[in-house]
Amino acid sequence: MQMIDQGFAATKTFDQTLLLLDRYFLTVPALKRWIQWNQSEDAHMHIVTQAKSNAVAYEAPPARKGGRGRPRKKGAVIKLKELLQTRASEFETATVTLYGKEETVHYLCLDLLWGKGLYQELRFVLVNHNGKLVILVSTDRTFAATDIIHLYGYRFKIEGTFREMKQAIGGFSYRFWSKAMPKLNRFRKKEEPHPLEQVVNEKDKENIRLMIKAVEGFVMCSCIAMGLLQLIAVHYSHRVPNFFFRYLRTPSKDIVSEATAMAYLHRSIFRMFARNPHLSITQIIQSKQETPDFEDDSLAS
Repeated sequence: MQMIDQGFAATKTFDQTLLLLDRYFLTVPALKRWIQWNQSEDAHMHIVTQAKSNAVAYEAPPARKGGRGRPRKKGAVIKLKELLQTRASEFETATVTLYGKEETVHYLCLDLLWGKGLYQELRFVLVNHNGKLVILVSTDRTFAATDIIHLYGYRFKIEGTFREMKQAIGGFSYRFWSKAMPKLNRFRKKEEPHPLEQVVNEKDKENIRLMIKAVEGFVMCSCIAMGLLQLIAVHYSHRVPNFFFRYLRTPSKDIVSEATAMAYLHRSIFRMFARNPHLSITQIIQSKQETPDFEDDSLAS
């Protein structure tokens, strides 16, 4: 729900937004919130996500023939996974760009109803890639199936970014905390008040705000460092001699990784500072460094 709300907050700035989400977000409450926001705002947002392998959808209800009773909301039940066998002859073949490479995929595109009690019409794209079935879903039924496949391929870049943020940059290794912060209760019920609402002391509230500010500042600086490493890797991979200097079992052929760019800077950054003392960044760093006291060092020895 929070991700949907944040997506619509971005939509107010960019007018139109597309969220690429994993299958965790394909839920009835999330779609209800999406419908609610789309009806209340001038800007619009759409979602491309993935369904679980055991997902079930419904055909459109048949035309009503008259008579008494409530109109049907849904038609026949369809087990999406079984379509790989029952409708294999209807799969089309296309070449799409996935993860920077041209890949041949087989797909079947269907507009079906989804969500028990909601029955929202969505576009389902069943993709057979190297014998593995992936079920993609789009709230925008004007998207072509190949566009949905291509768009969802960008999601892997998010996973790669998180991996480098965690392992190379250490962007989630912050240790800011406060005793004023209430303990997390994983078993709290929805109707129970949030623990933060029970904090009444103004000093405790300020300490919590400062803690959150420190965490967000740390992550923000880590994201900036990550972006700088990516820019360096993209622009200088083939300009700097010996940029591919370290042994890797599966080395990058075109552009070095963030970890390689960081290792190169570790090895050469002080030499670059010594060669370019006129640079502003060099002068700023030198102004922050403490001058060693040689007399104290000699006495200590």
